[in-house]
Amino acid sequence: MSESKRYEGGCHCGLVRYDVSLDLSQPLVSCNCSICLKTGMLLGFAPAEQFNLQKGAEHITDYQFGKKSIHHLFCDTCGVRSFGKGTMPDGKEMRAINVRCLDGIELDGLPVMKVDGKNF
Repeated sequence: MSESKRYEGGCHCGLVRYDVSLDLSQPLVSCNCSICLKTGMLLGFAPAEQFNLQKGAEHITDYQFGKKSIHHLFCDTCGVRSFGKGTMPDGKEMRAINVRCLDGIELDGLPVMKVDGKNF
């Protein structure tokens, strides 16, 4: 049974803000790929239709590398990567939410799954 709730989040300077429905009872992803490891991402995933960019589209910069299948998005002012976008294996568009950027979230006690992204 899904325990999705609506959360708000964004970058450090506040220029990029969004709301998203996430189920934080599902394991978050701690990935060891080169970019997630260096930026400390802790990811939750949501279908694109459960994500709403409230403001800041003009402040988002897109970085892609490797297969260029994931859009690693960050604020052009403060540099924080609060979310990214891509597609799931079934082809549906999704958002990868950096749960560290959600307002009022206590990370202790949330389930985390380690993923060996450097060997994908």
